[in-house]
Amino acid sequence: MILMIPNIRHAFLLAGLLSLTWLFPACSDSKSEVTDTETFPVIRPLVKDTVYVREYVADIQSVQNTEIRAKADGYLEAIHADEGQVVKTGQLLFTISRQRYQQEVLKAEAALASTIAEAKAAEVELRNVQALVGKNIVSQSELDLAQAKAEALRSKTEEARAHLSSAQTLFSYTQVRAPFSGYINRIPNKVGSLIEEGELLTTLSNNDEMLVYFNVSEREYLNYMTAAQSQQPREVELVLANGQRYAYPGKVETAESEFDKGTGNIAFRARFANPAQLLKHGSTGKVRVATPLNQAVLIPQKCVVEIQDKFFVFRVNAEGLVNMHSITPGYRLPEMYVVESGLDANDQIIYEGVQRVRAGDQVMAQVVPMKEIANR
Repeated sequence: MILMIPNIRHAFLLAGLLSLTWLFPACSDSKSEVTDTETFPVIRPLVKDTVYVREYVADIQSVQNTEIRAKADGYLEAIHADEGQVVKTGQLLFTISRQRYQQEVLKAEAALASTIAEAKAAEVELRNVQALVGKNIVSQSELDLAQAKAEALRSKTEEARAHLSSAQTLFSYTQVRAPFSGYINRIPNKVGSLIEEGELLTTLSNNDEMLVYFNVSEREYLNYMTAAQSQQPREVELVLANGQRYAYPGKVETAESEFDKGTGNIAFRARFANPAQLLKHGSTGKVRVATPLNQAVLIPQKCVVEIQDKFFVFRVNAEGLVNMHSITPGYRLPEMYVVESGLDANDQIIYEGVQRVRAGDQVMAQVVPMKEIANR
């Protein structure tokens, strides 16, 4: 009887272990069912007309901006305009020492007068010789000599006129005038400075209209040129350096003829009116281009997973089964993607919790209206 007691105890222990093994699997299966049916909010893409707005760094230039350089050397005798002043076409800006050039004009005028007198005397002599030849008093050779002398003096007269014209032109260069109306920029030299031919005196800017250059990618260039074939020149906005929108819209006029090999971009040029003269040559800002998108397919950016430069969403079918679906996003709006391909308006995709879901999962779909998300 002493040996029977341990066997009875072992029997009770064995029965308890068997009951636990049946109990644990039941608990495990119950917990699995709960996690497999987790609820996820899903949305359907929103299809509507919208506008894509993008900003580009702008290079602002005057419609005319010209360097005013000296065409004659000498001392700067007078400055007739101040920096920042508005001047009119033909207005006197600078005077360079003129005495030397004036003397050259006087010498050229005297030389021309002397040559003209000699030419007149030669013409009189020629007529006399012609009369004598007609009376057989002098030979033909003397007539030929008189004609050659008259022709030489006529040529010398034309040469003297050219010298006078050149001297007068150089003399006119001593007075520098505005080639067009505009604003005077900085004047680096002061009165009394020795000026050399070609030296910069100032720059002149016509700011009535401004040319604004901005660089776009090859894809954007092609999209614009395709749309421009059936539209008027596109209007663009200008955002100033202080963040304010410029009051007057501009129009895209043209594009450069070549792409930059380093950046792959090409420059567009837009023209802006500048009646208040607010914009200046060399100003900075941003060009804002609005592109209308018809029936764009929109989804929130938080729905999208990017893997090695490819974009995916988790699509849920009618049975609640999740699959990983590739899409092609186009424009990127604030918190939204415009989907070029891969989705339509009837697809259901997971809105929140994309980090916790995997392809092949079974989920409960709770539809969230996209209009509510878009209006947040």
